Amino acid sequence: MSKKDSSLTNDVFSYTNEGFEQIIYFHNKETGLKGITCIHDTRLGPSCGGTRFFNYASEEEALYDVTRLAKGMTYKNAAAGLNIGGCKTVIMGDPKQLKSEEFFRSYGRYIQSLGGRIYTGQDMNITLQDCEYMDMETDYVSGVSRKGAGSTTILTAKGTYVGMLAAVKEKLGKDNLDDVTIAFQGVGAVVQEMVKYLKQHNIRRIYFTDIDEEKVKKFKSMYELAIYVEPDKIYEKKCDIFSPNAIGAVINDETIPQLRTHIIAGAANNVLKEERHGQALHDMGILYAPDFVINAGGVINVYHEMIGYNEKSAIQTTDNIYDRLMDIFTIAKEESIPTYKAANILAERRIEKMMRVRSDYVQARQRFQWNIE
Repeated sequence: MSKKDSSLTNDVFSYTNEGFEQIIYFHNKETGLKGITCIHDTRLGPSCGGTRFFNYASEEEALYDVTRLAKGMTYKNAAAGLNIGGCKTVIMGDPKQLKSEEFFRSYGRYIQSLGGRIYTGQDMNITLQDCEYMDMETDYVSGVSRKGAGSTTILTAKGTYVGMLAAVKEKLGKDNLDDVTIAFQGVGAVVQEMVKYLKQHNIRRIYFTDIDEEKVKKFKSMYELAIYVEPDKIYEKKCDIFSPNAIGAVINDETIPQLRTHIIAGAANNVLKEERHGQALHDMGILYAPDFVINAGGVINVYHEMIGYNEKSAIQTTDNIYDRLMDIFTIAKEESIPTYKAANILAERRIEKMMRVRSDYVQARQRFQWNIE
């Protein structure tokens, strides 16, 4: 990643001038733990965001990544209607070389030292076992067995499904997926979980692809009528919904001219390679369901774990993704802007409204039940 491509900077205080609340460098020489935490915004509540473990080429690159991701979590959490802010942590180094019980217990002690300003969990190269080790030392980690919320995949799939319904309602004027063609790019755990919803509809056709042969076989066994296509051919399939559910940046200069779809709606993160690609979709008349809104089921699961898990309430919040997207589509139409911009506006407006609600002093209630036995 070059300076030209990412505008990287080592000037930490420049980030605070741009609205980031706090950037923390941490290191444990005994275990080799080294990383950066960025707390972007806590106006809605304590910040929440996963931990990413990656062998960055430089501290500069790690700083750029953690700040970008933390800001994204603020918007994601606000747009989902959650009373939490955004943060992210990156651990620097080779996961294959550094991972151990003592490594993650030392990281858990670091998280505990922040006193509840951040709540973290899985992201790239962080497993459930890693979180279990962290949980031995901190109250502020999600995705562990004692808290009972279960896999985030379940609600991510449900949220993506109801998001598809919202997009179809907006673009095609339909209340279901009957006679709709969907092209899935990636058929991992989220799409596999979605199959039970897909089977409720008389879908015209499903195209799918994945680079993992085992996932291809499993999805084919779950949805026998689905048609496999090669990974580089999925973009050109004529469909109503193109659903990216794997890597990010798949909507770019090379792929946009190939698209033959009305809607883009999927669970992948950072679908647009650059913001200008969101404008390009808008100009082509393709409705884009912003990824950080439609795939918010996972963080919704985590949030409800934070406040004391209630399955019915978590499902209801996830179902509200439908309404959030309809609000975004309305803003986009009223202001003649792409949906990715409308999603940012929705998040910013919610933060502003909640700050006005909290303009006078009231003794804070104890909302977050961190120690769940």
